[in-house]
Amino acid sequence: MAKLGRELKAKGINIVDLSLGEPDFRTPDHICEAAIAAINAGYTKYTPVAGIPELQEAISIKLKRDNNLDYAPNEIVVSTGAKQSLANAIHCLVDKGDEVLIPTPYWVTYADLARLAGGEVKYLPCGIDTDFKLTPEQLEAAISPNSRLFIFSSPCNPTGSVYTRDELAALAEVFKRHPQVTIISDEIYEYINFGSGHESIAQFDGMKDRVVVINGMSKGFAMTGWRIGYMAAPRVLAQACDKLQAQFTSGTNAIAQRASVAALLSDLGPTQKMVAAYRERRDHVINALRQMPGVKASMPGGAFYAFPDISSFFGKSYGEHVINNDMDMSMYLLHEGHVSSVCGSAFGNGDCIRFSTATSMENLHEAMTRVAMALAKLS
Repeated sequence: MAKLGRELKAKGINIVDLSLGEPDFRTPDHICEAAIAAINAGYTKYTPVAGIPELQEAISIKLKRDNNLDYAPNEIVVSTGAKQSLANAIHCLVDKGDEVLIPTPYWVTYADLARLAGGEVKYLPCGIDTDFKLTPEQLEAAISPNSRLFIFSSPCNPTGSVYTRDELAALAEVFKRHPQVTIISDEIYEYINFGSGHESIAQFDGMKDRVVVINGMSKGFAMTGWRIGYMAAPRVLAQACDKLQAQFTSGTNAIAQRASVAALLSDLGPTQKMVAAYRERRDHVINALRQMPGVKASMPGGAFYAFPDISSFFGKSYGEHVINNDMDMSMYLLHEGHVSSVCGSAFGNGDCIRFSTATSMENLHEAMTRVAMALAKLS
C-alpha cells in the first residue's frame, strides 16, 4: 500500500498515508547527542555479539525499574532490531513440526519466522467482541501435546489492544498446566500505553523461566532507523541466541548501542510527550470512525493504530468499485478517498483494515473526512 501510495503521489495525487507503522517524531536530541559523542570518542569498532556491557546493564536496569523483572546482563541479547531478536528466539526454540500458537490479529512476521524454523502455525482467532484479546478458554482448547511456542504482543500491532494484569494472570494459569510451551512476549510498544501502565506475563510466579521478553528502541524512542532490539531470556536460551547471532550478523551497531544507553537511562520526558500526542490522535480517529455508519471500532489501549471492522460494507459498490473483502476496501479508499491503509487479512483478520495514527493531526483529520465521504458513497 505504501508503494501504491507513492506511485499515485508521483502522478500528482494527494495521498494521506496511514499505512506505515513508524513514529513520525524525530529521535530526541539527547539520544542523538549521545551518538555524536560516541563517534567523537571513537566507538566505531566491532561490538560483542550479545551487546556492549553498558547496554546490557542499562537494559537490566530498565527491566527492574519499569517491569520489576530481574534479568542479569548475561540473560540479555542485543540485536539489529526486535525482528532479529524474534528470529533468534524462534530459530533456537522451534524444531521441524513443532506447533506454534499465534493469536490473531498478529504482527505478520511471527508466522513467517515460525515457518522458516520448520514450525507448524496454529492461529487462534480473536474478534472485536473480546477487544481482539485471547481468552483463557481459547488458549486451553488450542494447546496440544505438540505445542511448543506461543507468540503474542501487548500492546498489539495491529489492534492496539493491551492485556491487563488480570488477563495475563489468567493466561499464565493455563500455561502452568502445559510446561512444554514457551512464551514469546513482544513488548515493543510498551511505552505507548494509554492506560494504567504496561504489564508483562513474565512477572507471574513460575513464568519468568518460560518467557522470552522482546523489546527495542524503535517505537518508544522514535529510533526505528537505529535498529536496536533486545531480548531478555533464561540464560541457556540467551547463550543459544548469542551463538546463532554470531553466525548471522555478529554484534550490532556500536554507535546506536551507545545512544541506546542514553535513551534507557535518561529522563523519559520526550517519550511521554510523544505518548500524549498519540493519545490525542487515537481519540480523534476512533471518535471519527465511530461516527461513520457501518464502522465498528474498538478503543486501542496502546500503540498507534486503529483497526476498524468494515465488514458491513462487503457486497456494496460504487461505480466500478465492488467491495467483496478487506483488500477491496483498502484499494477503494486509496483510489476513491486517496487514503492508504493496510488490509486486515495481512494480520489475520479479514473483517478489518489498519490505519496508522503515526502522523499529524492535520493529516488524520483530512484522512477521516475522506474516509467518511468514500464510505458514504457505497451502497
